[in-house]
Amino acid sequence: MWTWDKPQFFGLRARAANVCTGKGNYTAQQFQADFPQFFNSEGKPLLPEAMLAEVINMVNDSICPDKWGSSWRYAAGLYVAHYVTLMLRSYAPSNDTAGQAAASGALVGVVKSATLGDSSVTYDTSAITAGTEDWGDLNSTTYGQMLASRARMIGLAGMAVI
Repeated sequence: MWTWDKPQFFGLRARAANVCTGKGNYTAQQFQADFPQFFNSEGKPLLPEAMLAEVINMVNDSICPDKWGSSWRYAAGLYVAHYVTLMLRSYAPSNDTAGQAAASGALVGVVKSATLGDSSVTYDTSAITAGTEDWGDLNSTTYGQMLASRARMIGLAGMAVI
């Protein structure tokens, strides 16, 4: 019979239940090395540094190194790239009107149909979200889709709770 006071069982339930036991240490410097497209030729991020720092904090709290193993840095980079992409889609140094500011947050999908007379465009995202429908905003960028697909593979392993 086992008891929780035996050291060999410490943390076993948490690991088996896929509970994160560690915090990441991904940095802006690693992100720049991994995804240089989000930085200008002078090495400055294309969005405000405070926002990049916030996304770096988010990834270190969200993507667990002990769960991802050797793929952790790749997953962390995809996470940051995804959220930086979303932020850049709506980013503007400033806006002159409330309408311009509101328009910067509009959703965009894949063009389903378009007409030239009176300019009509219809978007469809169902083709790119099949299989990860429940993954929230991760379906809105290729980085997020790659992260969701990889996360599905990482999460396929079985688990046992003692």
